[in-house]
Amino acid sequence: MSSNQDYILGINQTELERLEFQNNVWKKMTDDFLERIKIEKNWKCLDAGAGPGFVSANLRNLVGDSGEVTALEPSQIYLDHFRNYCSNKNWDNIKFIQGNVEDTDLEKEYYDFIFLRWVIDFVNEPEKFLLKLTDSLKKGGIIGIQDYSYEGIALFPKGGAFDNITEIVRNYYGAGGGDLYFTTKIPAIFRKNKIELMEFSPVSKAGGNDSDVFEWAYRFFKVHLPLMADKNLISRDKCNELLKDLNDHKNNPDMIFFSPVIVNIAGKKL
Repeated sequence: MSSNQDYILGINQTELERLEFQNNVWKKMTDDFLERIKIEKNWKCLDAGAGPGFVSANLRNLVGDSGEVTALEPSQIYLDHFRNYCSNKNWDNIKFIQGNVEDTDLEKEYYDFIFLRWVIDFVNEPEKFLLKLTDSLKKGGIIGIQDYSYEGIALFPKGGAFDNITEIVRNYYGAGGGDLYFTTKIPAIFRKNKIELMEFSPVSKAGGNDSDVFEWAYRFFKVHLPLMADKNLISRDKCNELLKDLNDHKNNPDMIFFSPVIVNIAGKKL
């Protein structure tokens, strides 16, 4: 991400709380992915775009006292949140870098593992961003990515304004310079840059109006649909139609929500 101001979803206490709920909803997906990576106790790990540090904390638990975790995050609010957490844990093998990948001087061939979750789709020049990170991997080091290939999101029964939500969210990300389908380009980028593709696997969740995955989506849209209208990305009437459709489904005990696809990607530097 280029700066705090450029982060399309905002940086504030409301967004921090949404991110914490989001982390809990998708924690098993990330935990399972990290388990497949087989992170070792003495590894040096970089969490790029660490946010409030939820995954950084998981990485610290995996590498133990003998490893090292660097949380790289442009937001002082989010970095301070994680710094306080680490202080309460008495962890002394955490590095904190306030900044973004583009402007940070990262040591070459230093890290055993680099992780980014819900980051690469926000970036203005994602291929350049990705290759800067892989330059910081040791030979044999692994980069892990979890992000959208933004298909599959749906509310059932269909027939309302939400049916067109994919295009609306794509435009929202695009307004901040992001690309909701960049994950589909990563295997080709890996191949031409001598990075072995270890995993490329989709994940999706579904549930009813009382499920955590629907609540995750509901919390996002009830805040960000009005922001889309404020930015003139959708009309105020369209915003109201979308919110009505969302709330009608929320009150329907027979509704089903499907999340957008999230892709797990792992690559090893040759």
